[in-house]
Amino acid sequence: MKKIIHINRNIIQYNTKHNTNFPVVRIQYGKDIVYCKSVKWDGPSEMIYDPENPLKCGAKLWIETESELEITGECSYDDVQKMKEKIR
Repeated sequence: MKKIIHINRNIIQYNTKHNTNFPVVRIQYGKDIVYCKSVKWDGPSEMIYDPENPLKCGAKLWIETESELEITGECSYDDVQKMKEKIR
């Protein structure tokens, strides 16, 4: 199954502004989406920059791979939002 990996720059900006360390790596496979702090894979992949045809989430640069992923610190976007609420 194809996996799409990219960085959520909005969370990076939030981390910088609020001195937090929320996961910023977004991985989509099928309809599932997870966030994590790091991801490794061993196999073919392709980095794509396509500003005229961004992903639905708005990403203009991403990596696609069919390789198995080793994910560290996995959580959902809802989990990230709950973490934000706890520090407000």
